Amino acid sequence: MKKVSVMCFHDELCQVFNALMTALSLLREGSKVTLFFGSRGINAVHRDKMKTLTCLPDEPKDMGEAVMARMDEMGLPLVEDLFVMLIAEGATVLACPLNLSLFGMTPKDLVDGVKVADPAKYYKEVVIPADMNLTF
Repeated sequence: MKKVSVMCFHDELCQVFNALMTALSLLREGSKVTLFFGSRGINAVHRDKMKTLTCLPDEPKDMGEAVMARMDEMGLPLVEDLFVMLIAEGATVLACPLNLSLFGMTPKDLVDGVKVADPAKYYKEVVIPADMNLTF
């Protein structure tokens, strides 16, 4: 079984979506998957802020809205649904404790099933022995 670490440091919806879909695909192919959300990625695992993520926030508003509309037309799953699938199917989803504090969040703000990481343990037991380390 391949061990995969997926780290997401962004809160731009397209990046978060790509991280989650990649993790779900690898999980469904039999990999052991751990996702880690740090830096601005911490917003993706905040139960309220995840609903406000947008695509291409640095571009004109209509460009980001057009991408989001196409995602909706394509029937792509919502971020909330991807977290439910990942956790239900056995992925480990972790939030960086430093970024929780830095952005004024508490563990109660996290999506159900997301755990606060122990960074030393995460790097030693997940990142170093991983067959693949992917970052988004």
